[in-house]
Amino acid sequence: MKGPLFYSKILLFGEYGIIQDSKGLSIPYNFYKGALKKADNNPSSEMKKSNESLKGFANYLAGLQQDQSDLVTFNLEDLNKDVADGMYFDSSIPQGYGVGSSGALVAAIYDKYANDKITVLENLTRDKLLQLKTVFSQMESFFHGKSSGLDPLNSYLSLPILINSKDNIEPTGIPSQLTNGKGAVFLIDSGIVGETAPMVNIFMENLKDQGFRNMLKSQFIKYTDACVENFLHGDVKALFENTKKLSGVVLNHFKPMIPEQFHQVWQKGIDTNDYYLKLCGSGGGGYILGFTQDLEKAKEALKDYKLEVVYNF
Repeated sequence: MKGPLFYSKILLFGEYGIIQDSKGLSIPYNFYKGALKKADNNPSSEMKKSNESLKGFANYLAGLQQDQSDLVTFNLEDLNKDVADGMYFDSSIPQGYGVGSSGALVAAIYDKYANDKITVLENLTRDKLLQLKTVFSQMESFFHGKSSGLDPLNSYLSLPILINSKDNIEPTGIPSQLTNGKGAVFLIDSGIVGETAPMVNIFMENLKDQGFRNMLKSQFIKYTDACVENFLHGDVKALFENTKKLSGVVLNHFKPMIPEQFHQVWQKGIDTNDYYLKLCGSGGGGYILGFTQDLEKAKEALKDYKLEVVYNF
């Protein structure tokens, strides 16, 4: 048993905003991937840990099926047997880095064990997409406490997904990359593992403040929506103008989500225009997402860090 591969994802735009109905754009990132695998004769501690986690997940799915059998049912007999036999999720996707490690696992389990599953090959109507997103949101809640279901959806479909609003999502095409382009979207490893739940809790707490809510609407969501539109239409000039504004808003209003040693690096990018940084996922650690019009300049300015290119302009 070697399951199909499920890839990591990157939410280019929309972190936190999509909770408040901003637009969002999520793309598969094939550099990292995971697959369900049969037990090893001599399992490593990682394999055992993954198998333990799958035991808990299988119990959770049994409960989910009992409570919401009209939403989703699984072949629990096969799942429990495979887990008892030591099945694990073999993944290169770093956990707590905002690139969808639990999403890929959820997608793999759904693909293998869900009954009457919606497949990538059928005509994906908006209703089917929303149904899948709802199922994945319930499944992934086991890992995060609250999930939008987008990470598993992206991993399962392996397509860029445009989020217009909570109830309006669609697969989308993105402009093809310029392999010799000077500009790039890149990842920086913060060297810290981020925890999603505490960061989301801070955000939810902040939402109780009227001033914070006003800022979200008038600035954060406005620039997020503009960035999504600019990116999809290939308007690079406007994209960088809006990404700069977004980067500034995040630095001013989402400080707890930015690891402290990056506060100055973040500001420097805005001041020099060599690069602009933004959160990748919920923040607090993991990866930080960068945008630059001149990759060589950005590499020089960020020479203390390892940059991983995700997309070339």
